[in-house]
Amino acid sequence: MTDNNVTAAKAAPSGYKIKNHSAEKAKRFVGKFFIYFALVLFALWILAPFSLVLVTSLKTAKEANSLDFHWWPQEGFTLQGYEAIFEFDLGSAIDGVPIIIMGFLNTLWIIIPPTVLGLFCSAISAYAFAKLRFKGKNWLFSLLLFTMMIPGTILLTPSYTIYSQLNWIDTPLPLMIPGMFGAATCVFFMRQFYTGIPTELMEAAKLDGMGYFSMFWRIMVPLSVPALLAQGLLGFIGGYNDYLAPLIYLQSPEMYTLQITMNLLKSEFQMTNTPAMMAATTVSIIPTIVLYIVAQKYFVEGIATSGMKL
Repeated sequence: MTDNNVTAAKAAPSGYKIKNHSAEKAKRFVGKFFIYFALVLFALWILAPFSLVLVTSLKTAKEANSLDFHWWPQEGFTLQGYEAIFEFDLGSAIDGVPIIIMGFLNTLWIIIPPTVLGLFCSAISAYAFAKLRFKGKNWLFSLLLFTMMIPGTILLTPSYTIYSQLNWIDTPLPLMIPGMFGAATCVFFMRQFYTGIPTELMEAAKLDGMGYFSMFWRIMVPLSVPALLAQGLLGFIGGYNDYLAPLIYLQSPEMYTLQITMNLLKSEFQMTNTPAMMAATTVSIIPTIVLYIVAQKYFVEGIATSGMKL
C-alpha cells in the first residue's frame, strides 16, 4: 500500500465523522424548529382570546357591538369601559366603593385565611404520612385518596343542610372553615415531595434532640418552600375562581365575591356595553397574572421536584 492510500484510509473515518456530525446537527435543528413552531402556535392559540378581551375593552361601545370586527380599534382607544365598571352603582356600591372593588376585597379576605391555614394543615399531615410511623398510616392515607374520588356536586345538598342548621348561610364561614383543614390533593402532593427528602436528615435531627414538630418546622418547611408556594398558588387560584359555592351560600350584595360580582356586571353590561364587560374581565385576571409572574420560578420548581430525591 502506498503512502497516498494509507493517508486516504486514515482520512476516510474522519470525513465520515464530520459528515455524520453535520447530519445529526441538521436533525437536531429541524427537531427544535418544529418544537418551537408548535409552541408558538399553541401560545398564539392561548393568547388570542386574551388579546381579544383586552382590545375590546379599549373600544367604544358602538364599535364593540358592531357586526364588523376589527382587531385594532377603528375609532381610537378609549377607557369608557373601565370608567363604567368603576362607576357601577345599581345598588352595588357599598359605602361608596364600586362593586368590583368590593367583590375583589371580599374574595381576598375569604380565600387568604383558608389558603394559608389549609396549606399548613396539609403540609403537616403530609409530613406525618411521609416520615412518621404509626398504626393505620397506610389505611388512613388510602381513605384520604378515596375522598378525592367523590364528586363534589353530590355533597352540595348535605353540606347546605349542615350549614343551614349551623346558621352559616349568608356568611363567609362555609367558604372559609372547611378549607382551613387542608385538602386531600395538597396532602397527596406534599407527601410525594416529603418522601423525596432523605430520611437521614430526620435521624440526624433526632440525635440532636429535635422533636417531631421541630423537625417539621426547621427542616421540612425550609426544604419544601417551592412546593408549598406552588400548592398555595393553586389553592389561591381555585378559591379566586370559585363561583358555585359563593352563589349558594352568599345572599347579601355586600358579601359577594368577585365571581358573583362579575355575573352582576354581565347582566348589566352584556347587551349594552361590551367594552365594560371586557374591562371587568381584564381587571379580574390581573391579580392572578401578577401572582403567577412573581411566583413562577417557585411554582415550576415545586411541580418539577415533586417525588424526586433531593
